Amino acid sequence: MVLNTQLNSIAALEQQRLVEHQAFKAYIKSYNDDAKLDAVVQALEQHISPLIDCTQCGNCCRSLMINVTEAECTTVSQALGISEQSFTQQYVETSTYGAMVINTIPCHFLSNNKCTIYQHRFRECRDFPHLHQPNFSSRIGGTLMHYGRCPIIYNVIEQLKVKLSWQGSTHATTQL
Repeated sequence: MVLNTQLNSIAALEQQRLVEHQAFKAYIKSYNDDAKLDAVVQALEQHISPLIDCTQCGNCCRSLMINVTEAECTTVSQALGISEQSFTQQYVETSTYGAMVINTIPCHFLSNNKCTIYQHRFRECRDFPHLHQPNFSSRIGGTLMHYGRCPIIYNVIEQLKVKLSWQGSTHATTQL
């Protein structure tokens, strides 16, 4: 299997496939076996993720807002050797919805496509791209929002179209 990891290509393909993705989203939402769908998505993610070197990309860290918790602020501030108050003042803000978020995009802790706090990274960072989580059909809209941003998501979605024999796709031709 040849994976596409070229961000420019993936972003362009996202724009070309917007209508297709609306149809695929409707197809996934109407899929009648959530457990089977989750198993297929998780198997694809487990196969594809190790083949993609996130340190060659880092696009999620350069383009996503990161939610954090007070406990994570405590952990990271301790790891950095600064007070929690200093950490919060320097790196965190409260969103309009009351959530705590890292106050810059790209993330402060990204350097040379690597996380400088990797061992203590935030849960949202650990979980992205969230393909291992259950209830994929309820999260398909959010997943497709990141199709043009994340090579893992792009490749999983394209292989999922093939695995499910989805007829709306005219470009996916190979199976795992």
